[in-house]
Amino acid sequence: MENIKRRYSLAAPTMTEYVSTTPGLFPLPDWAKDDLSELKGHQKHDLISGDEDEEISSVYEQAREEVIETQQAAGLDRIVEGQLRWDDMLAHPLAVHDNVETRGIVRYYDNNNFYREPVVSGDLDVSGDVANELEAAAELTDDLQAVLPGPYSLADLATDEQYGDEAEFLGAIADFLAGEVDAFPDVETLFLLEPSLVENAPEDGADERASEAIDQVASATDADVVVQPYWGALEEKVYAHLLDADIDAVGFDFVANQDDNLYNIQEYGATGDVSLGLADGQNTLVEDPEAIRDRVDWVEEQLQVTEFETVYLTTNTETFYLPYAKYEEKLEVLAEAADLAEVTVA
Repeated sequence: MENIKRRYSLAAPTMTEYVSTTPGLFPLPDWAKDDLSELKGHQKHDLISGDEDEEISSVYEQAREEVIETQQAAGLDRIVEGQLRWDDMLAHPLAVHDNVETRGIVRYYDNNNFYREPVVSGDLDVSGDVANELEAAAELTDDLQAVLPGPYSLADLATDEQYGDEAEFLGAIADFLAGEVDAFPDVETLFLLEPSLVENAPEDGADERASEAIDQVASATDADVVVQPYWGALEEKVYAHLLDADIDAVGFDFVANQDDNLYNIQEYGATGDVSLGLADGQNTLVEDPEAIRDRVDWVEEQLQVTEFETVYLTTNTETFYLPYAKYEEKLEVLAEAADLAEVTVA
């Protein structure tokens, strides 16, 4: 690990802001799930393709309003659109693209969910699909947070039949996502979800290209950008290269792996802000807000040299795995934990 620079946040101590949020990709409300089951069906060709009819669109619009109201009622500081249309999870932005063919069903990482394999067969121009969702959400909140797959994870979930070179394909994905971001309405924060940085870590050379791709997407917005890996900790070199990207925060999945995430921060430093995945996005056990606050205190005690300006408190993963009622409870826990952390500091 020689020749990799350490990056520490050593600004003069300031009052840390604790921000409750989520990585998005929520479960559908039960009523919406029932309605869509009747309207869409259950086959591969019934999944969202970007040209859904008015009746289906109306259900998603009502469901979006409900999940935004639920976040607001819970007291979250950042509000996401919910990504309720994302039948293909993080592969969604490609799955609805005109120059992408969706083929067989493949496993979504190491769990019991599946998505359509997106095969890129033409140039990836801007689609505006996610921007349209955010435009609708922006009418309902002033605290909007955008969510996208990070470029490395999106490339990892896809198959290339257009560019013919791994590095060129990653670059094309980064160009595509940057174009999508450029079309966004004003947002407070952008979360780039990068589980593949953990699950299928890039090798030498590819780790630097992954960081450059993330930097390109982040540079397309003036919003605060959080890169959120999960299902473990980043390998040391991957983490060190990620710190070279012009981002505001890196996320850490302290549910899946405490020791290696702490080691990375202690050894290589961190960005000025940090995102702490402290509530389990896949487990129906609902944490106690005081327990989340105590975990925040514990992390900060281990990192005595680091002063964060903003600490995002979030689930470690998306929450679409949860029953809707449990997801609602998790939101309330995060909001209350952030309030308790502010009180503790004060």
